[in-house]
Formats: sequence, structure tokens, C-alpha cells
Amino acid sequence: MRYVVAIVFALIGAALAAVFLGSSVADWVVAHQSFDSSDDAENLHMLTFVASIVVGLLVGWLVGWVIGGAGGSSKTPAA
Repeated sequence: MRYVVAIVFALIGAALAAVFLGSSVADWVVAHQSFDSSDDAENLHMLTFVASIVVGLLVGWLVGWVIGGAGGSSKTPAA
């Protein structure tokens, strides 16, 4: 069950990162660089957007993993 919770939270984290962070972070990174062609700017914008979604996915996975494991019982080995 821990994996299911982690997957659900990862999807939620990726969606939230795509909607709220991705474009803003990509615009900020591209604005602080100088480029010779517009293709280079678009490539960096796309790479930054995807990287922010991956970060959101990983953060969501970690949060889901912690929450999913909170309800588990701790089994101690017999002495």
C-alpha cells in the first residue's frame, strides 16, 4: 500500500509542479541567460520546465512514501 500512496502523491506533485512552478521557473532561468539563437532559448526553457516537473515528481514521491509508511506496524525480531 505504501507504493500506491507514493505513486499517487508523485502524480499530484508532478501536476502541481507543472501548473504552478514549471513555466515560472523556466521563464526565470531563460531570462537570466543570453543566447545566440532563439532555438537555444527554447531548448533551455523546455529542459528547465521538464526538470521542474521531475523535481515535483520526486518530492511528491518522497512525501507519499513517508505518509504511506506512517501507518505501518513496526515488527521487531524475536530475541
